[in-house]
This record gives sequence, C-alpha cells and structure tokens, in this order.
Amino acid sequence: MSVAKVQKTADLIAPRDEAGVIAAVNEARSSGAPLEIAGSSTKRAIGRPMQTAATLTTAKLTGVTLYEPSELVIGAKAGTPLKAIEKELEKNRQRLPFEPVDYRKVLASEGEPTIGAVAAANLSGPRRIYAGAARDCLIGVRMVTGRGEAIKSGGRVMKNVTGYDLVKLSAGSWGTLGVLTEVTLKVLPVPETETTLVYEGLGDKQAIACLSEGLGSPFEVTGAAHLPAGIDGAAKTLLRIEGFGEQMTYRSGELKTLLRRHGVPALLQGDASQALWVKVRDAEFFAAQDRALWRISVMPSRGPEVAAVATGAGGRVFYDWGGGLIWAAIPAEGDVGAGALRSAIAGKGHATLIRAPEAIRASVDVFQPEARPVAALTRAVKDIFDPDHVLNPGRMYAGS
Repeated sequence: MSVAKVQKTADLIAPRDEAGVIAAVNEARSSGAPLEIAGSSTKRAIGRPMQTAATLTTAKLTGVTLYEPSELVIGAKAGTPLKAIEKELEKNRQRLPFEPVDYRKVLASEGEPTIGAVAAANLSGPRRIYAGAARDCLIGVRMVTGRGEAIKSGGRVMKNVTGYDLVKLSAGSWGTLGVLTEVTLKVLPVPETETTLVYEGLGDKQAIACLSEGLGSPFEVTGAAHLPAGIDGAAKTLLRIEGFGEQMTYRSGELKTLLRRHGVPALLQGDASQALWVKVRDAEFFAAQDRALWRISVMPSRGPEVAAVATGAGGRVFYDWGGGLIWAAIPAEGDVGAGALRSAIAGKGHATLIRAPEAIRASVDVFQPEARPVAALTRAVKDIFDPDHVLNPGRMYAGS
C-alpha cells in the first residue's frame, strides 16, 4: 500500500485518493479485517454497534471537482466538508435543494459533515416535501465496492443516467455497499427571501389539517411543521414560503385567506424565519442527551396517532414534512418504545433510532425491520457489492 496514497495509524486509514481506497479495501478483504466507513464521524453513533478492525475515513478526499452554475450542478470528492460546498454555491446564490440535516447537536458530535456522508445517509431536511430528498438530487457517484472495484454511475445532468440506478441505491446505504469517493448533485438558486406563517395554539390534528391544506395549495409551501405546546413555548404550526420579496405579500395573504378557519397567523420573515427552520431541520429542540431519539416517517394523516404512542411512553414529539415526519424523544430505557412504535406503524412507514446508548442499539433494531422477502433481497445486494462483508458490517442489520 503506497504511503503517498494512504495515511494509516493503528486504527485509522485515511486514503488520499481513490486508488488508496481500493488498496485499503483489498487489504481488508485479504486479512479478513472489516472496516468502519466514515467521513468525519459526526454520525458515528447512528446504527448498530460494529466490530471492526479499523476506520477508513474519506476525510482526505476533498475538493470540488465540477461546478457549472448555469447547468445547476456541482460535483465534489466525498470528504469535502458540507460547509465548503455551501460556501462555493453561495458565490452564485445557489444551494442544495434538500436542506441536509446536521446531526451534531442531537448526537453531541464534533467535526464537519462531509458531502459523501450526506449522500450515503440520504440526509433530507424540511424542504424535502417541496424539492425532493437527497437521493432525488444525487445524479452521479463514484464508489469503491467491497470487492475493491471502483465503479461510476450517473452523469452530470439528470437525463444522463444509464444502466442500473446505482446512484439511488447508494443513497441511504450508510456505507454498507461501497465507499463513496465522489458525488455529483443538482443545485437550485437561493430565493430572495422567505416568510413563515405561524399559527399558535392548534392541537395536533387541527395542525396537520392546516399543514395539509397549505401544502395542497398552489402557493408553493416549502416547509410545513408543527411544534406542540412545550417544545418551543406555545404550540406553533409553521408554513414556509420562499421567493421574491414582492411575492411574499401576495402569497402569504392568499394562504391566510385559505387557512382562515385555523386563526390569524403571525409572520416571521428573513433571518428569523431561517433560524427557526434550522432548529426544525436539526431537531435542536431535542438536543439534550438524556433521551433516545426516533425519526419516524408515516402518512401525515396518521401522524397524531403514532405520535400519541410516543407520548404515551413518556416521550415528547414534534412534526415535520406536513406531519409525515415525527421526531420523538423517549426515555432511554427498555426498548425505548421500539415495539409499540413499530406496532403502531404497522408496516406503513418506518422508524429509525437516531440516538440511544450503545447497549440499547445493540439490542433494538435501529433501522426499520424489513419483511422477509425484502430482507433477503437486501442481503443478496450486500453479497454482490461486498461479498466478504468488510464494509460497515452489521451497521444497518445484524448479519449484513
């Protein structure tokens, strides 16, 4: 293994290029020593505990490799810090459409999130309901599989995708199929300003109805969340619109008229609106480390019903994605509500355990359990891409 390509300590391998990643994976296969795959390890506490011999980090694979503002596309090596991507995009008033979540506060982790980890974990924030998820904006990847082979999928534009859709397969795979070395993403212009309509005092069911009506309107709502009483003071139901300044008066006025049965909202604008949505995006209301934290996705109409199960277990909740995403902070004891929550979901949604002590993560399914046929397919895909199970073994599911 070339010293020029890989920096290696007793338990940390930091390749400087894709060839170094290939060499590290091949050495792991030869020695039978599995690897933990990481960017800067800000999300290391998500997933089942793993038994690995070393950590392979992409932190030294940095740099923007492609940026064409007129084509609304950017490419970068996987270890490039997310903030570096955002800084580059700001030069042309552009941004990542999907508003990636930053888990550092809820996980009490340090370091800088990397763009490869954003793609590998499919991190999507409040704007997902309007602009799509991270995987929808991911148009190209390079990665090294567990076979020690470099593969490329996708292209520089949305229509230039051929063969198997490995781009989408890699998004949300959490490093279990391959080590991402480069990603290409669609970007969008930054709106001139934003306004958030804030309705106070609504109960959960009425709040979800209000959000659904707003999202169903033609006024391009880009954020829809509900904070029950006690999360941030009085109950607040939030609808965000973005665009040119002169549009805000018209669109907010039309939304007020449409939603008048829910009361008269206050208007939060500009920086104040942005600051509130960062808190929603990153679940900062649940930053305290004394509780387990769930991220639950269901049909919005079932949100209050599933949330009631969490509160019945002593939990606190708030809603994003129009009620389709529930953040639930539950006492870190027993199965942290896993059985009750997944029974309430009844196969029509999924619940991911974002934060819990290691002992609980070892005994509870962190990611949503799969039906037997799906689990068999997942295992088959893992065996194809990583036959020796040297990449993040068991992080998502036991035995995979």
